[in-house]
Amino acid sequence: MTDHNEKVKAYYEAYTKGNPDAPLTYTAWSFGGNNALADELAELVVQGVKTATSSNHLLYELENEPIPEPGLHSVILDSAGNPHAVIEIVQVEVKSYKDVDAAFAYKEGEGDRSLAYWRSVHEPFFTKEMEEIGRRFSPEMLVVCEEFAVRFIA
Repeated sequence: MTDHNEKVKAYYEAYTKGNPDAPLTYTAWSFGGNNALADELAELVVQGVKTATSSNHLLYELENEPIPEPGLHSVILDSAGNPHAVIEIVQVEVKSYKDVDAAFAYKEGEGDRSLAYWRSVHEPFFTKEMEEIGRRFSPEMLVVCEEFAVRFIA
């Protein structure tokens, strides 16, 4: 199991008590690039509005990390590291940024849930990430599109 603080461990253990078939391993992380966004997006998960997320495929490659797969469980944290929900990845698709569609943008749950809004916040986010590794943003860049289901909220 990944090393987590006691609060996160206790939260996941509470989930597994009612779900004995849940995996013993899980990840714990927060959304977004800043504290306010982490808190806002964690709340959208709790409300059932946010059921998807996207990330830069190249970062997985450079960090030699596996792409998330269906069945992966994660504890969603706020900016202070407090757990808000356990999610399970149900679908993963790698596609170019330009091929992310309105249906996926809606599931991400941010802003007005439109593709235009999704692009207006994700292009600057991915541009910054790419610049940090000496690369340039491109609409052709690969994006990991994950859909998830909330499995536990306490």
